Amino acid sequence: MTVVEAALVATGGALGATSRYLVGTLVQPVSESFPVATLTVNVLGSFVLGLVTFLGAGSEIGLFVGIGACGSFTTFSSFSVDAVRLWEGGRPVLAAVHALANLVLATGAVVAANALVTLS
Repeated sequence: MTVVEAALVATGGALGATSRYLVGTLVQPVSESFPVATLTVNVLGSFVLGLVTFLGAGSEIGLFVGIGACGSFTTFSSFSVDAVRLWEGGRPVLAAVHALANLVLATGAVVAANALVTLS
């Protein structure tokens, strides 16, 4: 990895992490009992990564947006912790809904991005 490549990933990562924090503060108050913010960033990040991928972005954009921004914006670790907390909090059905919603909606977002690019 070159210095420029590392700088692209780091800059994208800083923007993605900051955006993740901002989305969390705006979206999570919608529901105290369901991790809406985690679901939102995972779906949005999947859509953006799908767009970048299916548009055939070059390696620099892939590093900046894909690995950097989307990598730090989306959050598998928070998704996992949220699911375990729901389960351990006596809400196994909500934990399952959370897990299924992340999988289905994030994958659907990638499919939608692919369809959008294909239709263009």
